[in-house]
Amino acid sequence: MSPHVLVLGGTTEARELAAVLAARPGVRVTTSLAGRVSRPGVLAGDVRVGGFGGAEGLAEWLREQRVDALVDATHPFAGTITANAARAAAATGVPAVVLRRPGWRPAPGDHWHPVPSLAAAADLLPRLGRRIFLTTGRLGLAAFAHLGDLHFVVRSVEPPEPPLPPHTEVLLGRGPFTVADETTLLREYLIDVLVTKDSGGAATAAKLTAARELALPVVVVRRPPLPDGVTPVPDVAAALDRLDLSLS
Repeated sequence: MSPHVLVLGGTTEARELAAVLAARPGVRVTTSLAGRVSRPGVLAGDVRVGGFGGAEGLAEWLREQRVDALVDATHPFAGTITANAARAAAATGVPAVVLRRPGWRPAPGDHWHPVPSLAAAADLLPRLGRRIFLTTGRLGLAAFAHLGDLHFVVRSVEPPEPPLPPHTEVLLGRGPFTVADETTLLREYLIDVLVTKDSGGAATAAKLTAARELALPVVVVRRPPLPDGVTPVPDVAAALDRLDLSLS
């Protein structure tokens, strides 16, 4: 019987893994997307969109679809689905792999302020500056909505969900971005603080270099912890090595 791999997707790594698996004879791959992006692009293999109904719903889906391996390649901040995936895999005995790109690390000259949450970032901002470049995605901006004395430039792939801070400009864009482009943006909008999640990867890392070169403070929201006993792999090659299937 052909092995069936479920990839919980939404990241570049998930797309790359699906392409590699779909190209292997006799392997069936299904990528599951949360449905938060309206144009996710073409994916190799089968695609499903929407939630499962928690850990129990995912476990039932794994059984019904006869899934042989589960790869959680969701965004590093998708803590709920990661916890549900770990519980579902444990309940069904399906081998599971968590694929997470490494987080960013500060370099000489960086002025980083690590915080545990968006709320903590909002609490810190009034002490750092007045014009904020906010690149934490379109969800969760309610954490900053009370900061009426600050001006926000918000960049996201799709329009952010309200409530928003009262003084907000929205820029729609998808990485990768160049250092030159990010430097121009920071100067043009007179930004004095950058706020970002520790997403990792190269596609959106140029803003960190631009902030370093302009000596701007950067508020970095740390990733949520992984479930107990879960050790992630950093890339597609490592995920393939970890899969408990005969995929060669």
